[in-house]
Amino acid sequence: MSEQSRRPRRPAKPYRRPQKDPVRILAFEALRAVDERDAYANLVLPPLLRKAREKEGPEKFDARDAALATELVYGTLRRQGTYDAIIATCVDRPLREVDPPVLDVLSLGVHQLLGTRIPSHAAVSASVELARVVLGDGRAKFVNAVLRKVAQDDLEGWIARVAPAYDDDPEDHLAVVHSHPRWVVSALWDSLGGGRTGIEELLAADNERPEVTLVARPGRATTEELLREDAAVPGRWSPYAVRLTEGGEPGAVPAVREGRAGVQDEGSQLVARALADAPLEGRDEKWLDGCAGPGGKAALLAALAAERGASLLASEKQPHRAGLVAKALHGNPGPYQVIAADGTRPPWRPGTFDRVLMDVPCTGLGALRRRPEARWRRRPEDLDTFAPLQRALLRTALDSVRVGGVVGYATCSPHLAETRAVVQDVLKQRPDTKLVDARPLLPGVPELGEGPDVQLWPHLHGTDAMYLALIRRTG
Repeated sequence: MSEQSRRPRRPAKPYRRPQKDPVRILAFEALRAVDERDAYANLVLPPLLRKAREKEGPEKFDARDAALATELVYGTLRRQGTYDAIIATCVDRPLREVDPPVLDVLSLGVHQLLGTRIPSHAAVSASVELARVVLGDGRAKFVNAVLRKVAQDDLEGWIARVAPAYDDDPEDHLAVVHSHPRWVVSALWDSLGGGRTGIEELLAADNERPEVTLVARPGRATTEELLREDAAVPGRWSPYAVRLTEGGEPGAVPAVREGRAGVQDEGSQLVARALADAPLEGRDEKWLDGCAGPGGKAALLAALAAERGASLLASEKQPHRAGLVAKALHGNPGPYQVIAADGTRPPWRPGTFDRVLMDVPCTGLGALRRRPEARWRRRPEDLDTFAPLQRALLRTALDSVRVGGVVGYATCSPHLAETRAVVQDVLKQRPDTKLVDARPLLPGVPELGEGPDVQLWPHLHGTDAMYLALIRRTG
């Protein structure tokens, strides 16, 4: 018998089941939904969190669990571009060859390492355990190796290594540092007017978690009622706005549950109020929201119309979105109607309305704080798809308003191709129209530019980047 055969065998290492971490598993599931189904995190995450809160036993979420899961999902999506650049230097293959589920686990791990206060050893360990649960032991070893490389430096050190110098390529530098696609950086820069002033502040603001903002719908709720909620403070600009400074669960607010109040960005509230307050010549009885889904602006407009004895027609092309509008308007104190109709082929007669809001479909580049995945999903060619529709809807709005009435053209994008270019192109063909200075209709709001249109900004106003042009029909 050989020496080797006489040596006692080392006992096999017992198999250890991977430890399930409900918070990180939920975050992974949300990222997979965003990637696989083109879902939006702000629509996917709430039902996942609600289901986790309803569970019994160790998998039931408390407030801290929900906060961590939310931070992991949104933080990972916001910083995806930066994290991809870092991961790319730590793997032995092109990033496109890494399986998407593996990349999601790696991105979650990198965010914990570089974007949170979670200790490095805990971030790596938790990510490897997640990989064992959702990917298997083999891929978990790969995740472990990559994250140990990432853990060797902090975010500032990694950015210095992976981002080109600003002087060599300013757009690419900002794209990597602030995690935006290069074409979006370029578009936002143009919208700000060029020059370095403001662009870094804007990109940084896009990566900050926005506060939850509520709207007290006039005649149905008051800001005083909403301010009785925990950590609630008045809005900055809108008289109907209340901010929940510590996040908070809007569904827990009675007025929101009952539909008397809603969740609505302050920029959106300002657009509706400005249209409602624009001076008119003649009657003020019939209002139109021509692209009403999902119903936030329509609900505020309907409430404001009711105060004056006016009625609102809310039109939305997609039937399921029209259903959301009807839900938002349910209980409005004044007359209203919700219809499913194509705004480019309207069923109403020309010149019917006194006030018309046309908040057109767009790229959504103004709401990247709330929908961080949109920056990676949109492409420059999307502008070519939206452009004809935006112009057609504005033409419909101008046809729909009576002489002396006012149209509000709005979009949640600051891209010049979706804002001023649309307005200028359409008005060139409409000598019967005149731009109205919108700035006085946003009282107290600073830095509104030279007018007559208005562009709001996250870094200047704490709102989404809403655009508004007010147009009077003169003949």
